[in-house]
Amino acid sequence: MSSARIHRRSVIAEAVAPWSDIARLLRGGEADTLIPVIIPRHRRRLWWMLPLWLGVYALLTGVMLTLGESDSDGASGLAYGVLATLSYVVAVVLLLVGALWWWRSSIVEIEQGTNGVLTRYGAVTRTLDAGRHYLWHPWSRVDFVVDTATEIPYSAPVMACPTQENVPLRSIEFFLKFRITDAVLFVRTIGAGNFDLVLSSAVQDAIRQRARKMRTERAYDLRGSDVADMQELLNRQLSGYGVRITGCNIPDVQLPTQYQQHLATRERVAKERTAYEQEWGLTRKRRIDSLGMDIERAKKVRDARIVEVRAALNRAREEVAQLLERQETEAQRVRFEIETRGRSGLIAAENEARAQRALAKAYRDNRAVLQYELARRRLEVGAGLAGKAPQPVVVRTDAGTDTSALSTLFTAQLLPRLTAGDRPALGDRTDRADGGGHDPR
Repeated sequence: MSSARIHRRSVIAEAVAPWSDIARLLRGGEADTLIPVIIPRHRRRLWWMLPLWLGVYALLTGVMLTLGESDSDGASGLAYGVLATLSYVVAVVLLLVGALWWWRSSIVEIEQGTNGVLTRYGAVTRTLDAGRHYLWHPWSRVDFVVDTATEIPYSAPVMACPTQENVPLRSIEFFLKFRITDAVLFVRTIGAGNFDLVLSSAVQDAIRQRARKMRTERAYDLRGSDVADMQELLNRQLSGYGVRITGCNIPDVQLPTQYQQHLATRERVAKERTAYEQEWGLTRKRRIDSLGMDIERAKKVRDARIVEVRAALNRAREEVAQLLERQETEAQRVRFEIETRGRSGLIAAENEARAQRALAKAYRDNRAVLQYELARRRLEVGAGLAGKAPQPVVVRTDAGTDTSALSTLFTAQLLPRLTAGDRPALGDRTDRADGGGHDPR
């Protein structure tokens, strides 16, 4: 269906049209009018019963003529036979024409997306889905064709709608889409014309309630606002008519002229403020970028200095580590030397202790030998002392020897030499005796 023009209220109505125009009216409407219900202009009449009754009459006439032929002879019988045959032919033709006429007039085609309301003797019997149907009953007919699949757009501008400050808004454009869910309930309860009035009244009431809650300066916030509560309210009000609201919104709000000028001034000031804010934002951004570059340079310098300090710290650590290593090496060397000396002294002391223990054991074992050596030394010392004692020299002067003065002088000179020669020999014997009995300690 065609939607109503902006700032112009839609009109919902029903139309009477032949079956050939139903699809066009349901999809396109007529002169800014929404037509969800079509009353078909029926071509079905009872004229199809005339050839049927005439055929029955011709058939009965042929039967009567056949009976008359059986009772007559000669030319009258022949005339009755010809008339009976002609009556049978006419009866068959009329019955065929009546049957075809009945079959053709019983065909009903329902458009896709619509439902037909079938009535019999004026009472609703059922609904017909889309497709071809055959209405064999002479008094069955489709009184309404209802569009139940299309979401029908509806525009309802509300004029002079007061706000919270009691300022009448110029207009509030309200747009909604609805769909007929129950064709029988819709056509029998309210109808298209009455539904237009009910829907317009419900929309205006909902819009005025919403506008009363809004301040005038925020009236433009109604455009595109959430109207789910209004949709729920309208569905509760219209559910009894077999209609469901599928969507709605407020596309436009128009304020009074004076207030529009005031808002225009405010918008101009707001735009200037926005321009100033943008300019200040650009200036601030440039300053921030400059400060950021300075900070980056300072960070680079700081990082370079940190690298230098870390390098110096690493070198100092390496030097300290090397110094500590050298000192530790020196300390280990001194410790090793001290340990070596200590071990050497300990070994020497242990060896000396072993030697002393061995010597003491030897002294204990050779006590008798020591006593013997002591006695022997005593004898040798005594012998030495005896040897060192002055010995007399006897010079034999036999009767036959020369006792002249010369021989006496020679003997006096030779005697000291002989005495000196015996003393060294005695001293050597004494030394050997002392060496053999000397204590090693």
